[in-house]
Amino acid sequence: YLPCPVEQEQIQKRTFTNWINAQLSKRKPPCVVRDLFYDFRDGSRLLDLLEVMSGQRMSREKGRGMFQHRSNIETALSFLKTKSIKLVNINVPDIIDGKPSIILGLIWTIILQFHVSFHTLLDTRSSCSSARSSPLPPRGSPLHARFRISAKKALLLWVREQVGCSLNVKDFKASWRSGVVFLAILQALRPDVADLTKARTQSNRQNLEEAFRIAERELHIPRLLDPADVDVREPDEKSIMTYVAQFLQYSQDLPMSEEDMQVGLNFFNEISEVTFLIVSHTHRGLTVFQTFVVSFNEQRRPVMPLLTAMKRTPRLSEEQKRLRLREYKTELDLSLPSPLDTVGRWLLRVEAELTDDEAEREDHVHAAAEAREKLEQLKVLLANYIYYVILVSAFALDIGILISLLMSYRFALSRCLII
Repeated sequence: YLPCPVEQEQIQKRTFTNWINAQLSKRKPPCVVRDLFYDFRDGSRLLDLLEVMSGQRMSREKGRGMFQHRSNIETALSFLKTKSIKLVNINVPDIIDGKPSIILGLIWTIILQFHVSFHTLLDTRSSCSSARSSPLPPRGSPLHARFRISAKKALLLWVREQVGCSLNVKDFKASWRSGVVFLAILQALRPDVADLTKARTQSNRQNLEEAFRIAERELHIPRLLDPADVDVREPDEKSIMTYVAQFLQYSQDLPMSEEDMQVGLNFFNEISEVTFLIVSHTHRGLTVFQTFVVSFNEQRRPVMPLLTAMKRTPRLSEEQKRLRLREYKTELDLSLPSPLDTVGRWLLRVEAELTDDEAEREDHVHAAAEAREKLEQLKVLLANYIYYVILVSAFALDIGILISLLMSYRFALSRCLII
């Protein structure tokens, strides 16, 4: 059957409460949320959750009065805004009143930013943003922010890499009802704990129960879902995404195999040799090479998971190939020597503003306002066109070194794809 809005609200409430308690169990001392709509009204549990997810201490008002409650909630919302998180129709009075739709919307925003997006091909490096115009999504931001695809689509691509071509995973709804996809992910991450052969003969709820039990017992992934909530015609998308993101987090915490490490080491050695041959003849080239090595060492960690994923998945779809190529190209382009790295960031900002957002919007007024804001951002970016032309012209005397370095990047990229 198709869950009604009230049932869907209760499913989200259970899932989000389980997820919150799994996070708060890491706090010292740990704490528990029993009623999601009531316990967040004073702001203290909201601050506890943000402290766990961000690793930062939050100042708070002590006391049980309305002033302290309002101050704590305002502190939490202000913190989220500093992370460039849009809070649509989320305000202090509705949280204090425990309004279900607002509380669920707030928790989903936190889950999407700190759990789903954060672990979607995570890159924890910090990067500098330009002081001019609007900032480019940094290289330290998740895949969906850097390449203009939604966090949902990036997570779905990861799932398809794990299960291969044998299963057709279209979405985070009906595709998961049978429980087979959960078991396939478990088998990909831990081949010794899941058996897909008997899944075809079991009921949906038996498969779901087995998958949740194995994930909790063997992978220590908290059970957020109930089989009865998933075995419906259209399961709740947000609840399933929240649970599946835990498997992605688990995969990133796995130690790298010796074979994958050797593949990465060979790749790095080939890049170093080619780059050294190109730039070793001039003093300027040596300086560029030293800068590149420093930057390259900083980028080793985020590249290794990509190599692991490439090794694990022998056949990639055309969409996945384009996504991989786009990621490598962007990483290499942003490693250009100064001042060309500044020009590259500006060009990527222009491209980002010209790219349509894939998110669906029912509020046409809000969509029109965003479009106007995007147009203003683009005007500001294009106003700096002459400035970046001058930068490129000033660098023209060293164009020979630039071309050599770009050739080394493209050669390294082709070697990576061969691997």
